[in-house]
Amino acid sequence: TSGLDETELRAIQERSDYLRELGERRTAIRKSIDEQGKLTPELAARLEAVTTKQGLEDLYLPYKPKRRTRATIARERGLEPLADGLWEGTLTDDAALAAAGEYLSEERGVATADDALAGARDILSERVAEDAEHRGWVRDLTRRKGSVSARAVTGREKEVSKFQDYYDCSEPLGAIPSHRVLAIRRGEAEGLLAWTVAAPVEEIVGGLTQRVTAGRRAEQQLQLVAQDAYKRLLAFSIEVELRLELKTRADEEAIAIFGRNLEQLLLAAPAGERVVIGLDPGFRTGVKVAAVSRTGAV
Repeated sequence: TSGLDETELRAIQERSDYLRELGERRTAIRKSIDEQGKLTPELAARLEAVTTKQGLEDLYLPYKPKRRTRATIARERGLEPLADGLWEGTLTDDAALAAAGEYLSEERGVATADDALAGARDILSERVAEDAEHRGWVRDLTRRKGSVSARAVTGREKEVSKFQDYYDCSEPLGAIPSHRVLAIRRGEAEGLLAWTVAAPVEEIVGGLTQRVTAGRRAEQQLQLVAQDAYKRLLAFSIEVELRLELKTRADEEAIAIFGRNLEQLLLAAPAGERVVIGLDPGFRTGVKVAAVSRTGAV
């Protein structure tokens, strides 16, 4: 191993396991998309190029079998061509309202033009929320500009506890120390605290709107799509991911700090300010002797 210690060997093993699992998951995802008949050369290349599990899942999201959603219902009602017209930029807002009249059907549950447009927006909201680039952008912006907000659980605001400092606090997501994350999580486990990852909602919705409306003509409809995609589909999902990131980071830092403290403890003088002599008896190589001074020096 060229002198690698156990910590370095463990890090190599963990990275090796991660890459092996990434490869297995990539193969499974590729097979799933191929069975659906949706594996294009471009998508195959993107799957091969991705280097993280999160990135892989972002690419797979639009193709993952899912429960029946509002977008699924809208497709069943035959509204996908209307959604495509909005997305491809062939329709303006006025033209979309006129075109929506062609999709009215009592049998399918589309009573008005507004119902048709709402269904088309549901399809596009899901399309935006499942786009890997949009998800990555929202995640990164929330990670950079979001904050961790904690408060006391309703009815326990005046209760004296070791978590009182967190009854009403907020700190930037990227700067909050790990020991505070762990304390907030303990307070949550004990039923005293509730906490969230607060995102810069206005900036996210504004940026997402610019991305969605760029090069397209139905700006009013697509603004509603961007707002719905974030608030209904993306916000909670991204918060769950970032909460897990915080937990993982806090756990790793806590373990590292514990390791450093334990190392100092183990390297301390074994018997206080006493000279200690240690013997290692050996029949083949003889007895080895070591002495430790009052200051702990060998």
